[in-house]
Amino acid sequence: MTGIYDFSARDIDGNERSLAEWKGKALLVVNVASKCGFTPQYKGLEELQRQYGAQGFDVLGFPCDQFGHQEPGDEAEIRDFCSLTYDVSFPMFAKIDVNGEHAHPLYKWLKSTKKGFLGTEGIKWNFTKFLVNRDGEVVERYAPTDTPEKIGKDLPAVLG
Repeated sequence: MTGIYDFSARDIDGNERSLAEWKGKALLVVNVASKCGFTPQYKGLEELQRQYGAQGFDVLGFPCDQFGHQEPGDEAEIRDFCSLTYDVSFPMFAKIDVNGEHAHPLYKWLKSTKKGFLGTEGIKWNFTKFLVNRDGEVVERYAPTDTPEKIGKDLPAVLG
């Protein structure tokens, strides 16, 4: 059986990282973009990271340029934007595809594990979020319109 800890991904600095590093933590996995109408959610995501990080929670950001070319920069530009604009402290990864033939294996697994509206698998837009409990199980999938503040109400249950 495959679980989230079986995957690895290249971080924003080019280092391959196993998601097993986060074993025992609750995670919010988010496909992000710097030039999207939902980009201000970075602020709320960072607030969740700061509020719950010490309790064993991390946001994992995965930049993606598949929706309206809203993540055109390279990793250095993305890192600088996140740092300077939103003071992002949570782990950021290299740009990936979340849909299609070249979708990252992590996202193939996330989408098949927790389907979206009406059973669809495809990611519809930037800032789709997957909540993973401490056992590595995907417990919720959130739409791009679901704000970090709304998701914050669900965190105590997975941090328990």
